[in-house]
Amino acid sequence: MKEKDLKEKIRNIPNWPKKGIIFRDITPLLKDKKYLKDVVDEMAEPYEDKDIKTVVGIDARGFLFASAIAYKLGAGVVLIRKKGKLPYKTINREYSLEYASNTLEIHDDSINKGEKVLLVDDLLATGGSMEATVHLVEKLGGKIEGITFLVELIDLRGREKFKQYPIHSLIKFKEDER
Repeated sequence: MKEKDLKEKIRNIPNWPKKGIIFRDITPLLKDKKYLKDVVDEMAEPYEDKDIKTVVGIDARGFLFASAIAYKLGAGVVLIRKKGKLPYKTINREYSLEYASNTLEIHDDSINKGEKVLLVDDLLATGGSMEATVHLVEKLGGKIEGITFLVELIDLRGREKFKQYPIHSLIKFKEDER
């Protein structure tokens, strides 16, 4: 599937959640069964021979892709949630976004030491939430085999925080691209 075709399925919403931000709404793409199947296949493909045991999805849109990719790879799925959403013992990490800050948590028994892990989210911007996720997974002893995104906002240079990991993103937007 061509990146141009995928971009046409992303709805751009200017000035949301605050002035100056272009929100990349993936819901039109998710609604289209062919596009959804194709993007899940393409997000999973680089990791099919990596013996991934666990796919970690970030709250909340990352969950949509993590579950489907885990199914495709024959792996389990683990959720990284915003603070206060997980019922068992957790570890947490604060992070900053381009317009806010928050805290992410993971169950303290969700990843085994040395386990091969794939990290998944819908979008890479400044990398704050993924940076917190990397910290939590590594603190539990997970071995990160890669990071995959549907969308990457290249002007925000979030990728630079993860040079030591293979990163795969399907759609790359420049900041002012419509």
